[in-house]
Amino acid sequence: MDDLDAVMDASRRAVRAFAKGNPEPFKALWSHRDDVTLANPSGRAVQGWERVSQALDYAASRFRDGDVTFEIIATFLSSDLAAMHGRERWQAKVADSDDLASFELRVSSTYRRDAGTWNLVHRHADPISTQDPLGPLRASW
Repeated sequence: MDDLDAVMDASRRAVRAFAKGNPEPFKALWSHRDDVTLANPSGRAVQGWERVSQALDYAASRFRDGDVTFEIIATFLSSDLAAMHGRERWQAKVADSDDLASFELRVSSTYRRDAGTWNLVHRHADPISTQDPLGPLRASW
């Protein structure tokens, strides 16, 4: 678990760099195999390292001067697979705007241990655009 905690810390630092327009630290966390997948708010879901890499470059090019805070809701761990679900609260300048935009993403990520190293193999992020329609009911589930 210790090495996975280190990867999660690196992931948070990498997402913060991404919010400033630098995709490279985040790309360094990914497996470069053909089975990786990315579904982000900046376009269609893609599969395979080449397409994921291009999608990450494009998405990062849309951000600058940003910062992100994180809330981990759940983490699931087996010997060679880990999944995380949480929220990211972003503030960044988007596209050509000089104003900081605030938005929240619901994020699920899957990590796989390949040759002893944890690599990101899937990320799905989508914007949370409405209030929770269930409100207090959610707590009773």
